[in-house]
Amino acid sequence: MLSSMLKEHQSRQTAKKESQETKRKEACQAASELTQHLVDHLNVGVAQAYLNQKRLDAEAKQLHASAAAFGKHTQQWLQLVEQFSGALKELGDVENWAKTIEGDVRTITTALEIVYKDAQENSAASAGTSS
Repeated sequence: MLSSMLKEHQSRQTAKKESQETKRKEACQAASELTQHLVDHLNVGVAQAYLNQKRLDAEAKQLHASAAAFGKHTQQWLQLVEQFSGALKELGDVENWAKTIEGDVRTITTALEIVYKDAQENSAASAGTSS
């Protein structure tokens, strides 16, 4: 009787150990699967963040290139405006020069008219005294 109880106890102990070992293996497998799913989930987030960063870098480069092109165009426009301003100043200088020349020509014309009238009066006066 005692030996049969001992055998029965040992067989239950063995069954419990096998059951515990099976449950331990299942728990390890479940933990491994959970870990793998968590890592996959995190990797998806990391991959998405990496793609977003890559896209942001590309857009930043494009923005930098656009800003550089805009700066170049702005410089060209400034040069054109400066050239236009210089041309306007030259036109103003030419207009001023033309007005000065016009005033000088009027003065000369007036002087010539006065001299011509005096010459006409002198020649008329000399013609009247000689007759």
